[in-house]
Amino acid sequence: MGQGTSTSGGQQMTQPGGQFDDQLPGEMRVALEDFEKAAKVCDWCADQCIDEGPQMAECIRLCRDVADLGTLNTKLIARDSVFGPELAEVFATAAEECASECMRHQNAHCQECASVLSRAVDSTYRLLDKLQTTEGGVSTQQGIPTQQSQF
Repeated sequence: MGQGTSTSGGQQMTQPGGQFDDQLPGEMRVALEDFEKAAKVCDWCADQCIDEGPQMAECIRLCRDVADLGTLNTKLIARDSVFGPELAEVFATAAEECASECMRHQNAHCQECASVLSRAVDSTYRLLDKLQTTEGGVSTQQGIPTQQSQF
């Protein structure tokens, strides 16, 4: 993952990548990559489903939700949010439901989406398990102590 910049509302924003990724613990880095990939693949899957008719409506809705949750989780990891673990649990639940829906369809894009989501769910639960085993300690981000931050 390279570091990129984009312009939003006239402000230049740096996207996660590069040195930031290198400073993350293993489980967090894997989850971050999986959140990003899930968001991209779910957006792509939803776009593909649009052309396939109304029977794909539930798949489209779930894919859009998971894409948004994946993007938001990426942002929360980047700022070491105390709400990160709660949202990661919501992401995992939505991704499980979306993967189940995608597996019902034989389309290649749905099957690929289900596979990516299964990996993302696994890495999310591994991250949450790791956070629970280290809960109660003081986390630091860039050497600055933070209050009960989870990511």
